[in-house]
Amino acid sequence: MSETAVADFVGRFHTADVESAEPVTGRILLSHKRLVLATGDFKTTIPLSNVIDINLGTVPPALAEFFSDTVTIAYADGDSKRTAIIEGKGENVERFKTVFFKVLLSGQTVIVKHPAKRGGRVTDAGDRKMKLKLSEGTLRLDGNGGDFEIDLGSVTSFGREKRNLGGKTRPALTVDHASGGTTLSTIITLPNNRKLNLLGRFLKLEYSELMEELEDLTFTEEQIEALVTLYSAGGRAKLQDLLTGDVNETQVILDQLRDKELIEDIETGMKLTAKGQAVVSDHIEDVNM
Repeated sequence: MSETAVADFVGRFHTADVESAEPVTGRILLSHKRLVLATGDFKTTIPLSNVIDINLGTVPPALAEFFSDTVTIAYADGDSKRTAIIEGKGENVERFKTVFFKVLLSGQTVIVKHPAKRGGRVTDAGDRKMKLKLSEGTLRLDGNGGDFEIDLGSVTSFGREKRNLGGKTRPALTVDHASGGTTLSTIITLPNNRKLNLLGRFLKLEYSELMEELEDLTFTEEQIEALVTLYSAGGRAKLQDLLTGDVNETQVILDQLRDKELIEDIETGMKLTAKGQAVVSDHIEDVNM
C-alpha cells in the first residue's frame, strides 16, 4: 500500500478469502483509500468507497464462538455484499472504530442547519455548507457562519427524515443534543446516501453506548426532581437554587447524582453531565406521552 497508513497492527480477522471457519492472524492496514487485511497466503483489499456499514460486536452465528470484541465491516464487492470481521480488545476496538469512521467521513462537505430548534422551539437559522470532522467523542462542523461541536455523549436522540436543505429536498439526519442546559436540534445532510448512512451508524453506536450506561441505573423521585430542577435552571445552578427542603438531605441526593456521573461540580456551582441530560430528556418524554 503506497499511501500513508493511519492504522497498522497485527490482529485476528476473517474475510471471504479465509478458507477455514476460524479467524486468522495477520496484518491490518488502514489508509485514507483502503483497508487491507493480509497474511502470508492472501490479501483482502477493501476500497473505502465500497464500505456500506460498520458495527460492533455483530458476528455471523457460525463465527461467534471464535471472536470476542469485534468490528464488522460490510462492503460491496461487485454485485455481492461481503463482510470483514476484525477482532480487538476493549479500548482497541473503540479506537479502531473511531479512526475508521474518521477516515471515512472527516473532511466531507455537508449542509447543516444549526440550531434548527432550541429547547424544542424552531429557530430562524439558515442552512450552510460546512466541513465535517470526527474525533473521539466529538462531531465538529467547521466553516461558513461559525464553527461548533457536538459532544457525542450529549446526543439524546436522532432520526432520519427528508428536509429542504440547499434548495432541494434531501435525506438528512436530525440530531438532538444537550448544550448549556438545553436541547439543540441540528440537521445534517451529506453528499450521498451511503455516507449519510455511515454517519447515522456512527451516531447510533455512540448513542447506544450512552444508553447502555444508563440501563442499570435506578432513580428515586427526589433524584429526578433535582435533575429536572437543574435542567430548568439552564443546566447550571448553585446549591441554594436546588434546595427544596433540608440542606443535608439535598446534599445526600446531590452526592448520589455525582456518584452516578449525572452531575458535576463547576466554579459557579454544578451542572448536568451528558448522562444527566439524557435522563432528564427521557423523563420529559415519558411525562409528555
